[in-house]
Amino acid sequence: MEPKYMIYGIFRLVMSIALLTSPTVSIIKCNFPAIFNFGDSNSDTGGLSAAFGEAPPPNGETYFHSPAGRYSDGRLVIDFIAESLGLPYLSAYLDSVGSNFSHGANFATAGSTIRPQNTTLSQSGYSPISLDVQFVQFSDFHRRSQVFKKQGGIFEKLLPKEDYFSEALYTFDIGQNDLTAGYKLNMTTEQVKAYIPDVLGQFSNVIRKIYGEGGRSFWIHNTGPVGCLPYILDRFLVTAAQIDKYGCAIPFNEVAQYFNLGLKETLAQLRKELSEATITYIDVYSVKYTLITQAQDHGFQDPLIACCGHGGKYNFNRLMKCGAKKTINGKEIVIAKSCVDPTVRINWDGVHYTEAANKWIFQQIANGSFSYPPISLKIACHS
Repeated sequence: MEPKYMIYGIFRLVMSIALLTSPTVSIIKCNFPAIFNFGDSNSDTGGLSAAFGEAPPPNGETYFHSPAGRYSDGRLVIDFIAESLGLPYLSAYLDSVGSNFSHGANFATAGSTIRPQNTTLSQSGYSPISLDVQFVQFSDFHRRSQVFKKQGGIFEKLLPKEDYFSEALYTFDIGQNDLTAGYKLNMTTEQVKAYIPDVLGQFSNVIRKIYGEGGRSFWIHNTGPVGCLPYILDRFLVTAAQIDKYGCAIPFNEVAQYFNLGLKETLAQLRKELSEATITYIDVYSVKYTLITQAQDHGFQDPLIACCGHGGKYNFNRLMKCGAKKTINGKEIVIAKSCVDPTVRINWDGVHYTEAANKWIFQQIANGSFSYPPISLKIACHS
């Protein structure tokens, strides 16, 4: 970890302990009856799979033992959040088969951005279900779920109670794709930075709208060190001078940090504006960067190499992603296979994290050590 992040981490830990032990602060755990999640592939539990076809095996192999709509070998951070709150895993809003929304819904889809993109999924890989669309889905779900719930029967069991919408935890993990979108259009780092205020403005608008629908407790992740992801290192031209001592691309990480600083400032303004809201900012960038740059210290290896992939320096080929098959002598053969032991690997498929890494990340952020204000997940309803 860079010295400044180490100092911030120590400060957060001290403040968190002080807050939790202070006799003047309520430490009664929040009873979140539901979670409503918004985001991209970092928290998608089946949205993109339901809309455009399931993430193929070996996705899901470690925990679910078959594809489960997640771009990972197992559980995501949002799954561990749900577990810790005693809630079931979130069903994707777009998944009509076997879903149970009694304790919330997941509106995230892989490839989503905050700001709508002027491309199709096949052209750029970005989902058409941007954050504004996710809000429309949520608002529609809020209204229609109560209409159907009153009909009783199976709807009574599968849909949330009305008061759950004001008592729920609203989680967000989105923004990473907004940064890479500009680079895919051959923009410079400065040009990408220039549109970030607009991205954050659109993010703010969605928070305000959810607040208007009764949402009060917000748990918001910043974006991770994209410059350490194999797909970035493989796809974009980065000179030797732009690589840090850990092998990560400095310009991409700087853009992520620029976005995160703006996000933190944006949330500070929203706290003043939305007086009844509890808005917690979680610095997952520092946690992920620490894991990647100190992998061996935490029981991991090959932090910049994808576990599931095919070929190249980073075991990543954007034309033959995890689970890709090739027909040889009339028989389909999986070419992009999983590594032998995903439990000691950080990166799953060049873009996403393994279950083991997700679990480690969750364990670092749950107690409030990387939160601002420094409060833990279980008391994130207290301002």
